[in-house]
Amino acid sequence: MIDVEDLLSLVRNYNPKTNEALLRGAYDYGQRMHEGQYRRSGEPYFTHPVEVAAILTEQRLDDATIVTALLHDTIEDTKGTYGEVAALFGTDVAELVDGVTKLTNLELSSRETKQAENFRKLLMAMSKDLRVILVKLADRLHNMRTIRHMRPEKQVQKARETMDIFAPLAGRMGMQSMRDELEDLSFSVINPDARKSIMRRFLTLQKETGDIIPKITDDIEELMERNGVTGDVLGRAKRPFSIWRKMQEKEMAFSRLSDIYGFRVITTSESDCYSVLGAIHQRWRAVPDRFKDYISQPKTNGYRSIHTTVSGRDGKRVEVQIRTRQMHEVAESGVAAHWSYRDGVRAENPFAVDPAKWLASLTERFELGEDHDEFLEHVKLEMYADQVFCFTPKGDVIKLPRGATPLDFAYAIHTRIGHNCVGARVDGIRVPLWTRLKNGQSVEIMTADGQAPQATWIDIVTTGRAKAAIRRWLREENRGRFVRLGQELARVAFEQVGKKATDRALETAAKILNLGSGEEVLARIGSTELSGRGVVAALYPELVETADVGELVRREVVGLPAGTDVNRAQCCQPVPGERIVGIPYAGRGPILHAIDCPALADLDAMADNWIDVHWTEGRHAAVHNVTVNVTMSNDKGVLGRICTLIGEQNANISDLHFIDRKPDFFRLLIDVEVRDAEHLHAVMMAVEADSNIATLERSRDLGRRP
Repeated sequence: MIDVEDLLSLVRNYNPKTNEALLRGAYDYGQRMHEGQYRRSGEPYFTHPVEVAAILTEQRLDDATIVTALLHDTIEDTKGTYGEVAALFGTDVAELVDGVTKLTNLELSSRETKQAENFRKLLMAMSKDLRVILVKLADRLHNMRTIRHMRPEKQVQKARETMDIFAPLAGRMGMQSMRDELEDLSFSVINPDARKSIMRRFLTLQKETGDIIPKITDDIEELMERNGVTGDVLGRAKRPFSIWRKMQEKEMAFSRLSDIYGFRVITTSESDCYSVLGAIHQRWRAVPDRFKDYISQPKTNGYRSIHTTVSGRDGKRVEVQIRTRQMHEVAESGVAAHWSYRDGVRAENPFAVDPAKWLASLTERFELGEDHDEFLEHVKLEMYADQVFCFTPKGDVIKLPRGATPLDFAYAIHTRIGHNCVGARVDGIRVPLWTRLKNGQSVEIMTADGQAPQATWIDIVTTGRAKAAIRRWLREENRGRFVRLGQELARVAFEQVGKKATDRALETAAKILNLGSGEEVLARIGSTELSGRGVVAALYPELVETADVGELVRREVVGLPAGTDVNRAQCCQPVPGERIVGIPYAGRGPILHAIDCPALADLDAMADNWIDVHWTEGRHAAVHNVTVNVTMSNDKGVLGRICTLIGEQNANISDLHFIDRKPDFFRLLIDVEVRDAEHLHAVMMAVEADSNIATLERSRDLGRRP
């Protein structure tokens, strides 16, 4: 483990004015709090926070961030408290530690709707202080470096979460080296055979050709010297995952892949960058369509560099990135460069992005999404976006993600232009709306007043802004259908408490819920933005079951100590009448699984700790949510009739989500609240008997396990 003196030495290398007393105090406090705790590797647990702090020193971050790294698990995993951390190390550090704790508790790989909500929380934490996510990324990087000590299934879960969320987020923040390492570590877990195969081919290639990196490095340095340019040349083979991704994207075998070597030229001035570029293009043949000038058109995360690919020594294709020293610092650290220290003072890097402005650019379009799915889609699109730059006929630059179409271009200019788009010309040539745009193209959008968005456009566009605008328009167009469906859902919900969904009742509900009208209430119920039960509860709270669902479940289970927190597993959603087992989870209380839940196969190792529990006898409250997967014909009135059938069985629909829409059939998930297994069976039999139902089954989703 890195001792406190070594850690202080790492910080002093870039910040001689560091508050050594503060760092020593944090080191001692963290070590004391984690006393007696060990990692799966057998090492003392405190080795982890220290390594996280060491990773952050590579970014030359301020004392508060380093202290946060040392303490980031104290509030969650030890007897340390927010108040104690604030008293000892200041409110700034306590807020940062609390923010990291909240991020750690987010189940980012859970089911989509919850994942979207957790992304919102993640962005909220980032908006308060972006250093929270810097600590979290370093925390994930060290966990991935030591992932081999975890159970195999846990390794795969963490690796996929890292590949899907943390690596793209690091890239979106401009921390490219961290993104590369996170991706490669995840790749070694998710597809170890592919990674080993690439490494073997690398070794074979080196035996056949020798190590060409020093040779090409010497060639570039000689060019620079001849042209009077000073700087450094760094060469490396690309990481295995980067090569694998390129092989998949280009559908090429390794033997046909050419540019597997990358070189960086670090100069002292911007003019030197272009001098080196000219010298390289004079010396070697440039590869067409492989030139990008991010100096004149920087990325939104502050990244600046010139990229070119040339046929170098012996015809080997190599990618060369050319940038200044300050640009290189931002390329390595991204948004973190804003907090970078040098010689004891905050480094004034002119290319470092203001975190507040960067975060605003990241989130400005998210709020256009009006539901969880749209929001999550925006987040992922933004994080994965590799930008292309296209021009309007007037010469204005429009930034779009790679794979964007003329429709995306139209919506990026203005929603009205997108809605009225009837065609497009790219570089003066008429093209289909699904054409993928390339860097530097000029795009002209043709519009007509009578044009309106088509449902098929959703599959053509790639940007979150365009998808959200199209969906909003289609929602308004479908308002009449939503109102009719809402009437049926409201009728069933009101009848369950012996009331009627009259116009007067709906208007009153609209006032209580701050909505414009009773019709708006029905439209929201029909589009599942509101539940019928929620509207009834707003009007008649005394008639609706108000007891906490968790408390009801606790009272219904026999075999647990009094007051024990308990929850139903979302993967199998057990209900009274089914055999169950309690699985203990640290810090959360036992989770109830059905005895036939497939997830239990992964929990055999802890079978000795399973808790023998069972449901109480007698009648249960209808609060047990179960998801059913329904495929039904796309005919008028079918959905309303299904909702009526469920209501007639005295079951409440708590949510409804379409997962596939085709011209002839719809697939949807319906969340139904039932009393027990017998009640669920009655509901499913009533629905399945309808001639318009193609399939109906209970949904079992291992991706939603606790």
